[in-house]
Amino acid sequence: MGIRANSGADRKNIRLVLTDAGLRPTRQRVSLAELLFARGDRHISAEGLHEEAVTEKVPVSLATVYNTLNQFTSAGLLREVAVVGNTTYFDTNVGDHHHFYLEDDQVVFDIPGKGVEVGALPDAPEGMEIVKVDVVVHLRRKVTLVQ
Repeated sequence: MGIRANSGADRKNIRLVLTDAGLRPTRQRVSLAELLFARGDRHISAEGLHEEAVTEKVPVSLATVYNTLNQFTSAGLLREVAVVGNTTYFDTNVGDHHHFYLEDDQVVFDIPGKGVEVGALPDAPEGMEIVKVDVVVHLRRKVTLVQ
């Protein structure tokens, strides 16, 4: 059972989902979950969620936001999308899908449908197995030359 984005998830449902995921439903976790899942499927950075929390008068530090996002990810409530260096976004859609990353705007969005086919993968090293493949396609706006 997960928190479905845009499901009108109320505090009671969020508390239940957090408990079922093995997380104690603290006031801060519940408040951050409300912010995360109230707006439909989306991709957000820790800094972006912290800004929303400040705007909504939710008293949390940036460190608490990072910790909570990582806990939600470990519990299967979010999916982590690493794009460049230390830049990470968190996706409320934990289903199997891939992403575009628009470098100009630093925005992550889903590749529609089954827009990516992974043909062949290398053999995993001995004693290892491939668990999943994440594809992030980096985009940049075309530069058009005026003549």
